[in-house]
Amino acid sequence: MLAYAIRRLLLIIPTLFGIMVINFAIVQFAPGGPVEQAIAEMQGLASTGTTSRITGGGGQEVGGGVSRQLTATDTVTSKYRGAQGLDPDIIKRIEKQFGFDKPAYERFILMMKNFAVFDFGDSYFRDRGVVELVIDKMPVSISLGLWTMLLVYLISIPLGIAKAVRDGSKFDVWTSGIIIFGNAIPSFLFAILLIILFAGGRYFDWFPLRGIISDNFSELTTWGKITDYIWHMTLPILSMVIGGFAGLTMLTKNSFLEEINKQYVVTARSKGLTETRVLYGHVFRNAMLIIIAGFPSAFVGILFTGALFTEIIFSLDGLGLLGFEAAIKRDYAVMFGTLYFFTLLGLLLNLIGDLTYHFVDPRIDFEARGS
Repeated sequence: MLAYAIRRLLLIIPTLFGIMVINFAIVQFAPGGPVEQAIAEMQGLASTGTTSRITGGGGQEVGGGVSRQLTATDTVTSKYRGAQGLDPDIIKRIEKQFGFDKPAYERFILMMKNFAVFDFGDSYFRDRGVVELVIDKMPVSISLGLWTMLLVYLISIPLGIAKAVRDGSKFDVWTSGIIIFGNAIPSFLFAILLIILFAGGRYFDWFPLRGIISDNFSELTTWGKITDYIWHMTLPILSMVIGGFAGLTMLTKNSFLEEINKQYVVTARSKGLTETRVLYGHVFRNAMLIIIAGFPSAFVGILFTGALFTEIIFSLDGLGLLGFEAAIKRDYAVMFGTLYFFTLLGLLLNLIGDLTYHFVDPRIDFEARGS
């Protein structure tokens, strides 16, 4: 397995590079880049008499008051929307600040060189480093992701096993109805329903509507901090669990049903082994393989993008919301920095998933399959 793990680690490099190339190329064709965003911001600020926070080549700020008035004989043809009426020198300064004075391939090469040493630069519009932003938003996303994954697995695996063992019984039918209900309602609609019912929307005002802690969190006792945190996270986590447990429950049930009907289970029963010994001594290890395989991608999905609607609805400032705002504002530093980091994290977690495969069932030898 050591040779297999090394090959997979080496394969991460071209895979990551290919993903970054494709996304960088796609973004180049999207309208409204950071230069256009800065121009639009500056034009809007100029109309109110204030100065845009766009610095020139010498570090000075350039805004509505810096641009000269164009005369009737001036002709400005710009590739940027909204740039008409601006001094071309100002546009060049904005391009230089965002690195758009260089060809696309040079910008990509420079970006990848910096990313290789985990230098993600600064956000274009937040005046903060990308790493600082990610670290600042990480607690919210980790709270949502870890608790959601924990509850989903704690509910889905025992429920799926129970449904497989009692296949066709009344218990299986009634729980299938609950699963259909959970599958039919998107998590964001369930979040809105929870707000209406329990967060002062219409009926009860039992839970807070925003944030993961109260304003006086630092003044609370240790137990008070724990209860305050749970109090804030209850509704967001419930809204995410309802949409996640249904699919995993059915996956667990079908995986166990497939294993239960195999010949080795019949043989184990014929030897006089108890149902518990057959189920957890033989079936469990084989049936759990497919569930383990899906854990890395599910975790990264919930951590980075899966909680987007939940973060918006409950006003939780996490990574999902950060990525969404970066895409809207064309904040390429944040977009590509977070894409690089979470793609790398996902590839590493996939490798860990394969190694876990081997740990759960040593008969699975990826190295032998590769040869």
